Amino acid sequence: MTTILQISDTHIAPKGVLVSNSLDTSASLEKLVVRLNEKRSQFGVIDCVLVSGDISEDGSVESYNRFKKILAPLDLPVFVIPGNHDLRDPMRNAFMKDGIFPKMGNLNWHKKVGKVHLLGLDSLIEGKGSGVLTPDTLQYLNDTLNKIKSEPVLLALHHPPFKSGIKFMDEIGLKNIDMFVRIISKFTGEMRIVCGHIHTMMMVGINKHMVVSAPSSCSSFAYDTRSNAPVGFMDVEGGCLLHRWNDGFKTVRIGPTCGSGPFPF
Repeated sequence: MTTILQISDTHIAPKGVLVSNSLDTSASLEKLVVRLNEKRSQFGVIDCVLVSGDISEDGSVESYNRFKKILAPLDLPVFVIPGNHDLRDPMRNAFMKDGIFPKMGNLNWHKKVGKVHLLGLDSLIEGKGSGVLTPDTLQYLNDTLNKIKSEPVLLALHHPPFKSGIKFMDEIGLKNIDMFVRIISKFTGEMRIVCGHIHTMMMVGINKHMVVSAPSSCSSFAYDTRSNAPVGFMDVEGGCLLHRWNDGFKTVRIGPTCGSGPFPF
């Protein structure tokens, strides 16, 4: 059995800075880490943490250092991919000692954890909200899947490879979804695709593969499909996801808080 904890869209800012003048994103992540450690025995052994982008709000060195310090009490290997708020070089430098990223180029990587191949893709366009998988990244994806053959894969990218129905988010979505779909559709093994960006949990099938978007640890976006839906966030913390491989993938959402109970029926 292999278990991977996915946290997403933490948007950590330098000390004293509130995101959008209202969100203490560091406090939200700290609270989630405390909850995870308090309930750890209920979840079983966790092999690593996967963070699906927008680790930082501003791409600053301080924000990455704060993020690493907040996650340290989990005492787990941490694998990260960039989101549209991240900056490639500061992020590369912050995690270089962890042996995740190449020294140059896009921040794509492949690690095997237990029985699962973790595959992280860089969809960042610096300075833009939208994302793209460059020709080099698409080639990396194709070549890596060919090497993996039919073993289980957990594939992560920040921008969802689907339309969410939330207009203002789809306008800054992944530009070349069709090219991504063409490559992953050829993979014959078990694959769970995970992403972030839309700050809410959605599940979408792409051919025979399931895509799951993770909630954000600090805020949410309303599922409002109206063309004139207000652009903005909800101050609701979404928690995280737990992905477990045991001859098949199972995904469970873990909320940021736990109510009273359990009470007898």
